[in-house]
Amino acid sequence: MSKAEGPLTRPATRLGVFSWMLFDWAAQPYFTLLITFIFAPYFTAHVAPDPVTGQAIWGQAMGIGGLIIAVLAPLLGALADTSGPRKPWIGAFSVLLVAGAALLWFAAPGEGSPVTLTLIAFVVGLIGLEFATVFTNAMMPSLVSRAELGKLSGSGWALGYVGGVISLFIVLGLMSANADTGRTLFGLSPIFGLDPATHAGDRATGPLTAVWYLIFVIPLFLFTPDVPRAPGQHIDLGAGLRRLKATIRELPRRRSYSAFLVTSMFYRDGLNGLFTFGGIYAAGVLGLSIIQIGVFGILTAVLGAIGAFVGGRLDARFGPRSVVFWGCWLLVLGSGLIVSTTPTSVLFFIPVQIASLPLVVFYVAGGLIGAVGGALQAASRTLLVDQVGPDEATEAFGLYALTGRVTSFIAPLSVGAVTALSQSQRIGILPIVVLLVLGAIGLALVQEKARG
Repeated sequence: MSKAEGPLTRPATRLGVFSWMLFDWAAQPYFTLLITFIFAPYFTAHVAPDPVTGQAIWGQAMGIGGLIIAVLAPLLGALADTSGPRKPWIGAFSVLLVAGAALLWFAAPGEGSPVTLTLIAFVVGLIGLEFATVFTNAMMPSLVSRAELGKLSGSGWALGYVGGVISLFIVLGLMSANADTGRTLFGLSPIFGLDPATHAGDRATGPLTAVWYLIFVIPLFLFTPDVPRAPGQHIDLGAGLRRLKATIRELPRRRSYSAFLVTSMFYRDGLNGLFTFGGIYAAGVLGLSIIQIGVFGILTAVLGAIGAFVGGRLDARFGPRSVVFWGCWLLVLGSGLIVSTTPTSVLFFIPVQIASLPLVVFYVAGGLIGAVGGALQAASRTLLVDQVGPDEATEAFGLYALTGRVTSFIAPLSVGAVTALSQSQRIGILPIVVLLVLGAIGLALVQEKARG
């Protein structure tokens, strides 16, 4: 807990801790349905003028959103440090998340589709999601003891992935239908009369994400304890900025801490890039349908849940640094498998003799990325705690979340730029590999506490 915060009014009960974990469950459909597997591929294939242009402008929109978050994050973090409770901030940014997601329903296919308005709505929702996550993560260190942090982090990520799987099942089985057959993955007609011809099931992922979040974020506000507002405490921009300035000035003298913050920028940006562009790549290069991408999403989400859960236990056994280090290199391997696969060849030069082989290789690579990504994200939160003292934990999590956005625009903007310049989706993915390699190398400067 940072020095600016007082003690909690009551300890976190099991219900309070579980309610905090439910935030991951509530927020995950924005990543799973909108960013990765359903809406983004739908947008590039059916709303944008063509898939290459779609990948480019989607990447640019993601980059602009990340840049806005990076610019505003230090200011909002400073304000939050002086105001005490986190829940009002979470509530305010939840409004942006819900509004932005709900508006995606209007992204109908065909000529005259509101491409620009769709991208603006998506970015607004993304900003709401990222900042709500910032302040939710800042609550984490006060909920459990240091010994339980790894398990809490892993279990939270795992629960989020499970929520992603269930939301994907709902969309693929009941809402998103093949335009030719009019049937969903379960062979059913779409619920609520969603018209396959207008991809209504794919567009409905926006309102579904909004409603899902509204329902499952409620327990956080009801049962998870928050830092109380001290008497006379108010939002003090000057004090918050002075505190942030002092912390940043001190970072160069704390080599491991500062190295971790910088290093994590790269590998987290690379991982987010994989999640963002994996489905888009599959649709544009391999020609996968939305339903096939959704099945792939279910596979990776299930393995992500397992990876996050197991990652928390590997963290306790081998230490978080090892989990993150090897996770980066395994993500490089998964990225290489994806980039090397086309409908006619795998591993760049091996010709395809079996028509389903590219799909199988893509699924294997995606499963690897999902499992490793879950473990890496879970272990990263524990590794951060190892960099600071007990009285700095909340401030450190805020800084970690904030600095994570400083370079968040690099992957989407570089993918968008390289794709536009090369006119190749395969070449456009390569900047993500560079970010992951930089992340793995940078961990050489990061230390962890002895396991006890």
